[in-house]
Amino acid sequence: MNWQELEAAVARLLGRDFSVKDRAPVGGGCISEAWRLDSSEGPCFLKTGPAGAADGFDAEADGLAALGRGRVRVPAVLARGETGGRAWLLLEYLDLRGLDGAAGARLGEALAALHGDAGGSFGWHRDNVIGSTPQANGELDDWVTFLRERRLRPQLVLAADRGAPARLAEAGARLLEALPGFFTDYDPHPALLHGDLWGGNAAALGDGTPVLFDPAVYRGDREADLAMTELFGGFPPAFYEAYDAALPRDPGYATRRELYNLYHLLNHHNLFGGGYGRQALASCERLLAAVR
Repeated sequence: MNWQELEAAVARLLGRDFSVKDRAPVGGGCISEAWRLDSSEGPCFLKTGPAGAADGFDAEADGLAALGRGRVRVPAVLARGETGGRAWLLLEYLDLRGLDGAAGARLGEALAALHGDAGGSFGWHRDNVIGSTPQANGELDDWVTFLRERRLRPQLVLAADRGAPARLAEAGARLLEALPGFFTDYDPHPALLHGDLWGGNAAALGDGTPVLFDPAVYRGDREADLAMTELFGGFPPAFYEAYDAALPRDPGYATRRELYNLYHLLNHHNLFGGGYGRQALASCERLLAAVR
């Protein structure tokens, strides 16, 4: 990153002088590089990536704005652009800590309020990314079709292109045909979702205010957000208690949870390989057994 060019670009966008007094790399991410900046605007958080990441950063800023309008605390977007062949996104720096019970309960209440404001179509007005994988969000009125054509099928096709076992493709194809069977007694409504809600994308301020970041926003079944909170852990029991008190989950959630998390297992296989392909195949087989 050419820091002088960055300072000049941010100054143009803000309409006032901007200078970086000090900077330090921030670890923890696997997609972008990140920095804590001490600047003339105060502490800031900078994400950088190759020029091709610019659209993903635009989508992230769009998602943060949408969640913020839903009264969920998110880092404010200060500026975004491309400098010297590097895309970047400048955010408010927040001093974050893990979710304890009290903060988890507040997040459960806030997420239930976000999900309870349902309407429109399934999808979003723009595509975005899940990790670094393109995520298509073309709007549809039918959730089963959206789940099949915008979520599971693209990941299965990508998995096949990246050498996944033929058994996964075969099980996935059968599962796509069987999808309506998971929704015979359940009719989801289009709720605004974070879209990538694992424990690494939620935290709290020092006063216990919960914060969400790194979204992959779209409108979908609210249970898709809840499902991912359970995929890798990191959310306290108080989170689920508060959510269910405000907006109880429907019968059959445990099975649909696995269906929704299959999307993320496939994506992790496509991004990282390893054992995620085997986990995705096992999940497909359990789901096929459950829908019979």
